[in-house]
Amino acid sequence: MASEPLYINENIVIAGWELTEQFVLAGGPGGQNVNKVSTAVQLFFDVQASPSLPERVRANALKLAGRRVSKEGVLMIEANRFRSRERNREDARERLKELILKAAEPPPPPRRKTKPTRGSIERRLKEKSGRSEIKKLRGRPGGD
Repeated sequence: MASEPLYINENIVIAGWELTEQFVLAGGPGGQNVNKVSTAVQLFFDVQASPSLPERVRANALKLAGRRVSKEGVLMIEANRFRSRERNREDARERLKELILKAAEPPPPPRRKTKPTRGSIERRLKEKSGRSEIKKLRGRPGGD
């Protein structure tokens, strides 16, 4: 269990008891260190049941996390970029922080409808009539 809280911003703080860490063997190159030491970190955070997150942020976080969230709503972040356990732990917590910050961003402003200008309408209609003339000329010649 992680003991220290994770500060996201001035409004959101995730308590230490909400985060669970598990250390596992990391794959890939690294020789003796990789084979013997559990340096990769799996950080678990129950997004669905977290009292720290507002409802809007919770819904956005679940959407952003995608396949990293289980059916029960538990987010798992795996960090194994670095050789040391401590750096991987910091990396996992930083990635969780980035995800929550992205989920906490305000929604974009609604789109305002705009009306085409008079000139653009006239140009479009002129282009259409020009095309129409070109296509009429492709037909059979009229017999007089």
